[in-house]
Amino acid sequence: MEGTPMEKTAIAHISMTINEGEFICVIGHTGSGKSTFIQHINGLLTPTEGDVLVDGINTKEKKSVLDVRKKVGLVFQYPEYQLFEETVEKDIAFGCKNLGYDEEKQKECVKNAMETVGLDYEKFKDVSPFDLSGGQKRRVAIAGVIAMGPEAVILDEPTSGLDPQSAMEILGMIKDMNGKGKTIIMVTHDMDYVYKYASRAIVISGGRLLFNGTPREVFSNAKELMKIGLDVPSGCRYAYELRKRGMDISMDVMSVDELIKDLKRGSENE
Repeated sequence: MEGTPMEKTAIAHISMTINEGEFICVIGHTGSGKSTFIQHINGLLTPTEGDVLVDGINTKEKKSVLDVRKKVGLVFQYPEYQLFEETVEKDIAFGCKNLGYDEEKQKECVKNAMETVGLDYEKFKDVSPFDLSGGQKRRVAIAGVIAMGPEAVILDEPTSGLDPQSAMEILGMIKDMNGKGKTIIMVTHDMDYVYKYASRAIVISGGRLLFNGTPREVFSNAKELMKIGLDVPSGCRYAYELRKRGMDISMDVMSVDELIKDLKRGSENE
């Protein structure tokens, strides 16, 4: 709301490039600007200042917004709440239908998307999405975005509300997508996921880019991250506490396994 006391800048001074095939995790506390940031990437929001370019296309160009969304798919948090068709196949095909694909092309895209998310086409195509488990609904919702063939997929907290087993299956699926060349941009609050899966991590705080680098580079700033209310990977957190107590623990420790190895090396050298 410009020119009023309600005016607020959601994100500002963020300048970065996302390369093809990267697996990027976006980190930030509630209200930091993460959701606003990712919604700019596929043109759902457009900047009031500056530009967002997707493969050379400016998201401000209204005539090109469909081209942007063909290239960048966005999966919202709890996407299964948006399921509405009577069968899994129809729900996944919805986006393809809106793109003008004929029935044969729709079916091909649905089959490929279901294979990508680990759902057997013949077994699930005629099932009501409302009869599925939480993890299966999440897969269907993600498949609906994948079916449109985006080169990059943005996922906002894709494991929210899932049991640990379903969460790990979803993450494994996302990692496989990345391994096959799909660019992944994932918002998550679980720092162990960031360390395990991401090729790059970015931290947004107060609407600004605070850190941008490999997970190891970003989490080496454990003190600063915890100061603004963010967590760090479990091994990094334990190592930080031990260092505070005077123990000689490497600053590079990220996982619990690395911490145990570091402690063993220390005891062997005494």
